[in-house]
Order: sequence, then C-alpha cells, then structure tokens
Amino acid sequence: MEHKKNAATELHKNAGGRMANLELLRIVSMLLVVVLHFLGKGGWLMSLTDAAMPRRGYLAWGVESLAIVAVNVYMLLSGYFLVESSFHIKRLLQLFLQVLFYSVAIGFAAASFGYLPEEGFSLYYLAQLFLPISTNHYWFMTAYFFMYLFSPLLSRGVKCLTKKQFQTVLFFLLFVFCILKSIVPLKLASDMRGYDCIWYLCVFLVAAYIRLYGIPFFKSAGRSLLVYLTAAAGIFGLSFLLRFLYLKTGKLGDMLSVAYEYNHILVLLASVAFFYLFYHVKIRDGVFGRMIVKTAPYTLGVYLWHEHIAIRYEWPGWLYSLAGKPDSGLLLLLYIIFAAVLVFFVGILLDILRKLLFTGVNRLLSCMGCYRKLSGWLEGLSIGQKRAGMHE
Repeated sequence: MEHKKNAATELHKNAGGRMANLELLRIVSMLLVVVLHFLGKGGWLMSLTDAAMPRRGYLAWGVESLAIVAVNVYMLLSGYFLVESSFHIKRLLQLFLQVLFYSVAIGFAAASFGYLPEEGFSLYYLAQLFLPISTNHYWFMTAYFFMYLFSPLLSRGVKCLTKKQFQTVLFFLLFVFCILKSIVPLKLASDMRGYDCIWYLCVFLVAAYIRLYGIPFFKSAGRSLLVYLTAAAGIFGLSFLLRFLYLKTGKLGDMLSVAYEYNHILVLLASVAFFYLFYHVKIRDGVFGRMIVKTAPYTLGVYLWHEHIAIRYEWPGWLYSLAGKPDSGLLLLLYIIFAAVLVFFVGILLDILRKLLFTGVNRLLSCMGCYRKLSGWLEGLSIGQKRAGMHE
C-alpha cells in the first residue's frame, strides 16, 4: 500500500483541495476541444486525398496534431481523481440534469431562430433533446456518463490487483483497443476510433495507474514536453507519409487519418505526456491559482453549448460573419485563438448562469420542503391544542 500513500501525498502537496495545475489543464483541454471542433466543423481540415492542398491545409492539420490530445486528457483528469474518490449518485444525477438542461434549453432556443437538423423538428429530434445520453446526442457525455457509472467498480478492482497484475491487464486492453489498430494497415470492424465508452474505460485505467504508481519515465516537465511534441510530430508525419503513398499508389485511402483517432497509440502517448507536462507545473496559491480553481468546474458547459446538435455546424459561420473568413495562414492561427477564447468565454458565462439557476431552484424546493414540514408541524400543534381544549 506504500505506493498509494505516496501518490495521495503527492496529490495534495499543492495545498488545499483542488490542484490548480490540473485544473489549469482542464481549462486548456477544453480550449483545445473547441480548437478541434473549429478546425473540423469550420471546414479547415481539407481531405488528405486532395493532391492540391494549400498551405492553410497543412497548417490546420498541424494544429490538429497538437490539439488532438484534448479529449483523452479530459478523461485522464476524470480518472485520476475518481480512482481515489467516493461514488456519489447525487453527482451522477447532477451530471445528467446538466446535460439535459443544455440539450433541451439550447434545442428549443435554436429552433425559435430556425436552427434545426436536416430532418427538422421530428419525433427523433425531440428524443435527442430529452434523452441526450441514450441517443448519443453528445457522444462524449454518453461515454463519460457510463464511465462514471463503472468508476467505483474499476477503482475497487484495480486496488485488488498487484502492480504486475495491473500492468498485465492494462497491456492487453491497450493492445486490443489501441496498439493493434495502430500497427495493422486496415480498418478493424471492432474499432470505434475512440468514440465509445470502452475506450474511455481504458483511459480511466491508464489514469488510475498514473495515480497509484506513476510513470517514472515522465519525471520532468522537459521530458514530458519533448514526448508530447515528438508524438504530435509523429501523428502529423505518419498521416502525410500515408498521404504521399496514397497519391503515388492510390492505396490505403481509408487509413490516411488513422493517426488522428483518439485510440491511436501516438495520440494516447501524446495525451499522457501532456498530462504530465501540467502535472509538473507549480502554481502558487494566489489570485491566478484561485481564479483557475473557480473557473475549471464550469468548463463542461463550454462543450455542452457549442456541440449541441442544432448549432454544432453553425457557430463557425457566426464567427465568420463577425470578421470574415481568414485567407492566410497567420489569419487562420489568429482565428483559431479567437474562436477558442470566445466560445470558451461564452460557455463559462452560460454555465455560471445555469449553476445560479440550479442553485435557485434547489433553494426554492428546499424552502417548499421546509414550508411543508412547518405547515405539518403547525397543523399538528393546532390539532393538539384543539384536543387539549376539548379535554378541558
């Protein structure tokens, strides 16, 4: 048990409850998620089969290589903390209500402005709004929701294993769901490219291993940064090497972007290195640290608003209407930063308002409950007094 004790001590050495460095990582990860969506849904990731790709296309894929760690890192953070925390059904309910609120509220608000999916306001669209987890409205939230349900079982399970047993189980899981697809030059029928709960259960176990035992190789921020940049370069280089082979031979066309899939070994390696990069960052307990810790809990709202099914392909166009579409590499970089910051800022404000609304409703319900109890008590007292009067 010594390794667990040391890991827990390491966790709290930054003073207080939350670790500001990992909360900063949560914020950065969500900013990178917005970058990924802006590049993909904004039309900047040009097809790798296109022989006449302009420079902006290379730039967009290069930024994608650096940002692709975002989703894995967000799940690594969750696993890192959940493996040593207690399971709370209240937290699961809060998560579901948060997702439901965004799904329904934005769905009807968007519909009032004419933003609807291609099939229109159909029965299935209503199901997507009111059953966001079951209909995979937000694929990440579906995966996250079930990962959270499995988390107490996984947390207890890994603590029953020796370090060697844990390593063996983790290796075979990663071999099946990560390594194999990364080395076999064909699409596997069982490969969901990391868009499923099974992959994030694997990521949870990677995070649990980091929390319980650590990975000594990532012993410094410098080494972590080097591995992250090397893996990101590998993602870009492998993809454009396959593109070169495709343009020469016409083969491997369906494999060109495989290195950009969340469960590719290079993406996982870059994600772990990125996690450790921030793990080694020291943030003093000051204004900046407190601001990070207060902002981080609202980051999920950034994802839930801009990735809503009704507007996920619309908001990049809204940005273009503000300042036009960038026509150079430098402008594209500035646009990427602008989009990430603006969408993030709006999402944080929306989630603060959502939290205030939830808090108000909760207090109202509590007051109603207290009122009912008080009314019952007064009624009981009144009956008691009447009975006492009758006896007199």
